[in-house]
Amino acid sequence: MRQQLNYHAGLAAEGAVERYYSARGAQMRHQRWRGRGGEVDLIASQNGELVFIEVKKSTTHAQAAQRLGRRQLQRIMAAAEEFLAGEPAGLLTPMRIDLALVNAAGEIEVIENAGMWA
Repeated sequence: MRQQLNYHAGLAAEGAVERYYSARGAQMRHQRWRGRGGEVDLIASQNGELVFIEVKKSTTHAQAAQRLGRRQLQRIMAAAEEFLAGEPAGLLTPMRIDLALVNAAGEIEVIENAGMWA
């Protein structure tokens, strides 16, 4: 039961983050895109670049940020590279990886270029 509750809370957080980006002019291209390297929660186009978005939900933004480990970030980066291979400019496509944190109140904090942590 708890696992199902967490799953639905995660979906709700992803929906909130999707609306957050859309309100800022992003166009959603994919939700839960899965490649051989891993899964990306959301992929959007914004200001001429692709944005790969990892959504983390927890009681606080700090706790949510702690849920992204180095290995998971590396899997996201591998999936992003795989996705970019299908784009017209390939790996030369302007892109970034964002970490979207959602707290218990539903507030969203975005860390742009979180891929720089890897």
